[in-house]
Amino acid sequence: MKTLTTDVAIIGAGPVGLFQIFELGLQGLSTVVIDSLPEIGGQCSELYPDKPIYDIPALPNAKASEVIDNLWQQAAIFDPTFLLAERVEHIEKVSEHSFIVTTHKQTQIHCRAVVIAAGNGAFSPVKLKLPLIDKFEDTQLFYRISNIEHFRDKNVVVLGGGDSALDWSLTLQKTAKSVLLIHRSSHFKAVKSSVNKMYELCEQLKMQFLCGQVSSFQEKENKLIGLTITSKDGVNRRVELDELVVLFGMSPKLGPIDNWQLEMHQHQIKVDTQSFQTSVTGIYAVGDINYYPGKRKLILSGFHEAALAAFSIAETVLEKDRIPTLYTTTSPVVHQRLGVEHSLEEMLS
Repeated sequence: MKTLTTDVAIIGAGPVGLFQIFELGLQGLSTVVIDSLPEIGGQCSELYPDKPIYDIPALPNAKASEVIDNLWQQAAIFDPTFLLAERVEHIEKVSEHSFIVTTHKQTQIHCRAVVIAAGNGAFSPVKLKLPLIDKFEDTQLFYRISNIEHFRDKNVVVLGGGDSALDWSLTLQKTAKSVLLIHRSSHFKAVKSSVNKMYELCEQLKMQFLCGQVSSFQEKENKLIGLTITSKDGVNRRVELDELVVLFGMSPKLGPIDNWQLEMHQHQIKVDTQSFQTSVTGIYAVGDINYYPGKRKLILSGFHEAALAAFSIAETVLEKDRIPTLYTTTSPVVHQRLGVEHSLEEMLS
């Protein structure tokens, strides 16, 4: 069993979770961040990395992936520990200011406060609903791509019509022997430039697109060798393959959060807006996962919540009645924590 000790455990490495690292770091608090996904960024990375976001202050037009990159650059100065591809299963309150957070891999995090920044919950891939196809999962059937070299010189079929399906089809086209993209219609939920590029490659005979849905599969000697694709007109087509990549998107589920004995409101965690503390003292919730009257599910709102939660947590962990507001422009304490050096003349000018 792996054991870590930190000031605060953050559940969720999406944009609000990443900003929570920064806000806690400004207070001098260390963090361990746990996320069920294999990379940071939450929905921004998994669902729409290339889509523009227009309502982040000072960033009038930025791709979601760029927002995540900037948040990580901002938070990295405080050297957080990440436990990715780990799902929190249990939170035990040992004493008033002591918790043990346990993941499904039996990693234990001993901490003095917990922040739940889990967005809409833990994400899991939407599976291909075809009887017995799951026996090929992680050998020939993949819902995520972690090693593109696995597909080199292979005949690859990609299922899906969103940004992830288009992006990976275009990427795999450079590595695989052949790429066939299959979607139920010719209407895609992806950026237009990617769709246009896909059609351009099809015209150049560098990849293929087929409109239809998978109705059955073929196997030989315990290997997946082909699919039957049924089009809207009822015509069946047989396609051969070496590898199958299914990118139907991610499905959010509350999962173990339902068992943590927190007061809920329609699958969201109720919080006090002064501190963003939940019904359990020492456990906080920020971002889309929380609820309070007037709640708006915006990244901007989550940033505000993370800042206020950090002040409240610092008061508790550092055992102070009130934490003063230290401005990043002028505070020598904050500058020291950020590793920023300014002369007195610069601060006064």
